[in-house]
Amino acid sequence: MSRTTRLRLFLVAAAVVFAGFALACVQLPPFGGTSHPYGERAVAAALEQRTANVVSSVNFDQRAFDTLGEESVLFAAVLGATVLLRLARDERKAAPAAQRVLPPTRLFGALLLPLTMLTGWYVVAHGQLSPGGGFQGGVILASGLHLAYVAADYRVLGRVRPLAALDVTDALAAATFTALGLVGLAVGGAYLENVLPLGTFRDLASGGLVPLINAAVGIEVGSGVVVLLASFLDQAVEVTEK
Repeated sequence: MSRTTRLRLFLVAAAVVFAGFALACVQLPPFGGTSHPYGERAVAAALEQRTANVVSSVNFDQRAFDTLGEESVLFAAVLGATVLLRLARDERKAAPAAQRVLPPTRLFGALLLPLTMLTGWYVVAHGQLSPGGGFQGGVILASGLHLAYVAADYRVLGRVRPLAALDVTDALAAATFTALGLVGLAVGGAYLENVLPLGTFRDLASGGLVPLINAAVGIEVGSGVVVLLASFLDQAVEVTEK
């Protein structure tokens, strides 16, 4: 496909998107009005399903099918990066050089790493109760693990980062989200329908399917981000020309 053809296709697609976006904006309610029908219904539905965090209720219950698509985007990005950044024929892996780290940085990283990991797990586990959830907690977990690279060097990160296991975990967590949808379909008659016991409002086990889906997302995001960053870090640190 020539550059001119690609440009024409882009312009046509951009015109269609712009027209749809413009029509949607025209029909929006006035800014600063007192009527917020979507927000009021979302809050009412979250309270009915005993999910204290309305955002998590929206993501993992009211529009869980959309969230499954968003999670699949990350999964596809990780898969695509892994395939595209694999070793080429004229490349090889070399042992990474040791890096010099200042003692305050080493101490700061060593202290902050376990605290960051604990915070990430807390955010994931309490996603249906307080601000945060699987997406945010997964990113915190992946970021915390990479403090080993900041505080030590790439070899230490390699020892605490089991990429083979994380590859499998990423795929299993994404599959778990899909499988939980089948539970709703089998029991309730709709895909991803919230059919488990709802528990007591504000308890850790409240929300029915929401905490399970939230946990699956947290594990998938955390594992996926680590694998994604590993592909880029390998290229920057280890991969050289033959």
